[in-house]
Amino acid sequence: MRYRLLWSAIAAACLAGSTSVALAGDGGGWFSGDWYLKVGAAGFTAPKYQGDDAYELMFSPIISLGRAGDDPRFTSRNDNISLGLFDNGAFRAGLVGRLVMPRDDSDSSDLTGLHDIPFGVEVGAFAEVYPTDWLRVRGELRRGFSAHEGIIGNLSADAFADITPEVRVSGGPRMWFGDSKYFEAYYGVSPGESVASGLSPYSPGGGVGAVGVGGAIDWKTTEKLTTSIFAEYARLTGPAADSSLVEERGSPNQYLIGVSATYRFDFHL
Repeated sequence: MRYRLLWSAIAAACLAGSTSVALAGDGGGWFSGDWYLKVGAAGFTAPKYQGDDAYELMFSPIISLGRAGDDPRFTSRNDNISLGLFDNGAFRAGLVGRLVMPRDDSDSSDLTGLHDIPFGVEVGAFAEVYPTDWLRVRGELRRGFSAHEGIIGNLSADAFADITPEVRVSGGPRMWFGDSKYFEAYYGVSPGESVASGLSPYSPGGGVGAVGVGGAIDWKTTEKLTTSIFAEYARLTGPAADSSLVEERGSPNQYLIGVSATYRFDFHL
């Protein structure tokens, strides 16, 4: 965790979390109009690294900026930084980005002898569709820079319902996939690293990395304050599950549970 909170703060300052902004076409200029800023924090338990069987308590700031009135019908904590370029209500698409946190043996002794992963970014495109008023299906495809040079994508479906005007429940399946470059960066073990780490050599291909399910309960505590509880389970598969890092030191079963709170500020430019 040596740099985890520092990098989280940097990520938040660079439009982290679930930032979602839609392009506007009103004649007053792109920046003019009503905006909102949501700030808050999340606390959760999660694996120390992707594939680990040991967990730790983590904290992450939340900052979300967007135009008032342009909020999508549904957003998930799994959504990466999104810039909507097209939105007709039933279909939305645009650009997406993600800040990638570094990984080294300060996160876990399991990683001793393996290559460090520096801070980086992933950029690409997203698309989401609403087959019904209570279901959203979303996909992302991103290319990594610095942290890794691979391709990674996510698919998810979320059913959502407002139990009361203040309480919304949501949940559904998730999966992610990647190419060989992505899996090599996070799950590969070269012959030299095998000697240094004691892990068996492993050279992965591409494929589906995990399938799982997640859900959340959001409570609009006041007009400005929203609190949430969320939980997720993912089962590593294919190139991720077959890695010697996972088989010999970790677990294919990955759990996450946490709480968050955000406060909304409205302003005009």
